[in-house]
Amino acid sequence: MSEVLRPVRRQRLYEQVVEQLRQYVTQQGLGAGDRLPPERELAARLDVSRASVKQAIVVLEVQGLVDVRHGGGMYLRGADLRIEPVAALVDRKRRLPEVLEAREALETKLAELAARRRTTADLAEIDAALSDMRAEIEAGQLGVDGDRRFHAAVTAAARSSLLAQFIRSIAEQIAESRQESLRQPGRPLRSLGQHRRIAEAIRAGEPRAAATAMRQHVRTVSRVRLLGWEP
Repeated sequence: MSEVLRPVRRQRLYEQVVEQLRQYVTQQGLGAGDRLPPERELAARLDVSRASVKQAIVVLEVQGLVDVRHGGGMYLRGADLRIEPVAALVDRKRRLPEVLEAREALETKLAELAARRRTTADLAEIDAALSDMRAEIEAGQLGVDGDRRFHAAVTAAARSSLLAQFIRSIAEQIAESRQESLRQPGRPLRSLGQHRRIAEAIRAGEPRAAATAMRQHVRTVSRVRLLGWEP
């Protein structure tokens, strides 16, 4: 039997709601900051329960596509409501806690070592990363590249080839956790501020303060809506 013939999967109702919303956004030419119809109106116009609309909104919110302001409505964060498959979200939700545990263990030690071993060139690279991240955020982006450059600079300043190898071995998962964190509302600026505190401790040559600042930062990274989402 050909592999082309596979069981047909029935589309979930909330997925149909998301698809309708995606088409609505495209047809209306909506973009970042535009408000979507309220939940009650969507349920009436789509002839579905409010529970199905709520499920759709939660999936959009978890993926950072909309901001839901309690008592203030739902607003687009971009011009595209193309969601990831739910299976991909579930898989990421499953592995994210272990990735964050590894990041806390490794990066806290790296920050401590960086405060002991950093050179003038290392500090210049850390400052350049902070400037990059600030410029990205001011341009309306999430600051992903600057964030990546900052953590790479701290890793390089630690002068630990083995720890750097461990970091490289989970680079893909770290990038995933970075993206997940930075798309939380208000998170880019908060992360930039935490990066500055880490940098200050490293510059001052204070290992304990650098480790504490990095630990606080990674724990902030772990506070994402995905981990509180129940599929």
